[in-house]
Amino acid sequence: FARNATMSTPNATMMQDLLTLDNPVFCCYLFWATVLVVKMLLMSLLTALQRFRYKVSIRQTHKQCIIIFPNEEDLFFKNIEVQFNDPHVERVRRAHRNDMENILPYFIMALIYLCTNPNPSVACNLFRVAAVARIVHTLVYAVYPVPQPSRILAFGTMMLITFYMAAVVALRTLRFI
Repeated sequence: FARNATMSTPNATMMQDLLTLDNPVFCCYLFWATVLVVKMLLMSLLTALQRFRYKVSIRQTHKQCIIIFPNEEDLFFKNIEVQFNDPHVERVRRAHRNDMENILPYFIMALIYLCTNPNPSVACNLFRVAAVARIVHTLVYAVYPVPQPSRILAFGTMMLITFYMAAVVALRTLRFI
């Protein structure tokens, strides 16, 4: 009985309404989170594409093929070496690792931020800008490398948005500590 009484309070009902498809802010979060997940999945494919794109080069001195594969068991021929330092592949791998280090915490923080019932236009614009910033970061870092400050601006945009959301959550929940 006590649980049902708690669930009927206005705050509990409002919290249930925040994480539904009836909430346009939650739908906006889901859409842009999906865009970022697909982007991260495409980074795996881009890494593989770079491996195959730059796979064969001939050493004139040894006349030995060097193929860029991540694992020795993936090699088909015994006279082939595994190479782990191709700059094209490593650039994409670093960009992918950077995505995991930044997008995953952003997902968590954005979902927590969403639970504070933020202003819909502010929240949706934050989600949009953060996703576009990460896409731009990938483009200027891994796809078409551009000199700084382009990469740091794209990186910093999502980082600032994540910190802003954390600050909003902290300020709105500080009174409960």
